[in-house]
Amino acid sequence: MRTRITDLLGIEHPIVQAGMSWASSSAALPAAVSNAGGLGVLAAGPLRQDDFVRVLAELAAGTDKPYAVNIPLYRQGAAEILDAMHNGRVPVVIASQGSPKAHLPRFHDMGAKWIHVVASLEHARKAAAAGVDALVVVGAEAGGHPPASEVTTLVTVRRVLQEVSIPVIASGGVADGWGIAAMLALGADAAQLGTRFLLTEEATVHANYKAAVLAADVHDTALVGRRDLPIRGLRNAFAQAIFDAERDRVDQDEYLALFKKSTLKQAALDGDVEWGKVELGQSAGLVSRIEPAAAVMERLVRELAQATERLHAMAR
Repeated sequence: MRTRITDLLGIEHPIVQAGMSWASSSAALPAAVSNAGGLGVLAAGPLRQDDFVRVLAELAAGTDKPYAVNIPLYRQGAAEILDAMHNGRVPVVIASQGSPKAHLPRFHDMGAKWIHVVASLEHARKAAAAGVDALVVVGAEAGGHPPASEVTTLVTVRRVLQEVSIPVIASGGVADGWGIAAMLALGADAAQLGTRFLLTEEATVHANYKAAVLAADVHDTALVGRRDLPIRGLRNAFAQAIFDAERDRVDQDEYLALFKKSTLKQAALDGDVEWGKVELGQSAGLVSRIEPAAAVMERLVRELAQATERLHAMAR
């Protein structure tokens, strides 16, 4: 299937694996997705510079297909990571949580494509005006940091497409080829999947984390931490403690201390799925097994073809 994103990035399928801290902070998952014709994404967020340089080299050696690196621009040491990305001639940058303006010229000069992650029309407009090549537009169903407004992917993506002309990758609530087809029918040029690729053999998170995500149904997530930078995560002991603090209207310092006491690393690496931040999307309820990323890609492509054929048949 050919879209503006497949043409822009040189990939075979309009499928992007989300950059997920810890889960895709090693080369295995992004290499497998890229080798299967999608866009694999290395998550630089939790990596120290020396570790990042090593893993980036492993990824470059592990695939001859296009791949991307995701970087939150607010993270400590972002400038050094960006330098390493430039030195490593990363073909696709996927950035979030900061302005791209200062970084675009040197990456465009070396031929890289810059995709910016947004969760609102306001930020989509700003990123497009800055000159990014494409957008990842995130809706409320997504794990991690969806829009605090809780506007769904269906509505957020369509609203952005009404006013922005550059290619759009829809993210949030998609776990199979039928969901990808829905996003393409909406007008997007590709879909980004996180939770589906979290439940793969190559995702480098603790077995407890995968088991918790696999057991979750569509109603088992919540937007947690509305008084800080909210995340969509599992309804666990940590989430309940935050809900209790909000109900009791504890002061902001106490609230932030409680929210920041728990971390994604605590769940993803240490396996503490009760008090760690177990980030996942609502689409966890659509996934029933852990399998190799290549098998996931094969099924996504097959289901996308089936969904597309169904739409064609309805038009006859």
